[in-house]
Amino acid sequence: MPLNAPNLLTLLRIVLIPLFVGIFYFERSWVSLPNQNLVATVLFTSAAITDWFDGWLARRLQQTSAFGAFLDPVADKLMVAAALIVLLQLGRIDALVALIIIGRELAVSALREWMAHLGESKSVAVSYLGKIKTTLQMFAIPMLLYDDPLGPFDPHFTGTLLIYAAVAMTVISMFYYLKMAWPEMIKHQ
Repeated sequence: MPLNAPNLLTLLRIVLIPLFVGIFYFERSWVSLPNQNLVATVLFTSAAITDWFDGWLARRLQQTSAFGAFLDPVADKLMVAAALIVLLQLGRIDALVALIIIGRELAVSALREWMAHLGESKSVAVSYLGKIKTTLQMFAIPMLLYDDPLGPFDPHFTGTLLIYAAVAMTVISMFYYLKMAWPEMIKHQ
């Protein structure tokens, strides 16, 4: 495992997950709900920024590695899944939203693993649709975590719209990946 700056940032995202989830388990007499929301939003947003930054840094410093390529999407999926479970527990999203997004991540990860085993990983490489889905999630989740109105701006309403757009892109991108893998699936049946 190469311990370079990009991989350390990815590991930091994984370390942030228990802190991110744990903030909601503090006694309300210690940390009020609005402060819990703020801390969770800052932690999630920091993780989302480091997700972009570690990839940029790896390419810039030419420190890409197989370990980093494996760990980066795992860290992303863990952070998003943790956030969705927290939001579900707080009653800020529906169970169906969490199920669709987490289920798609598991299904596409399994599909990519299978395609890699067949030597056809390029058929399910990250697409523009997947990037749009991720971008929508990375904007929706912090708004739903923060939840409290900011003057006339209602983060909960906007976050809800964005998370449903993310769900739509989640389904669309999953079908896109299945369509791309289908010829190989048929050939190796």
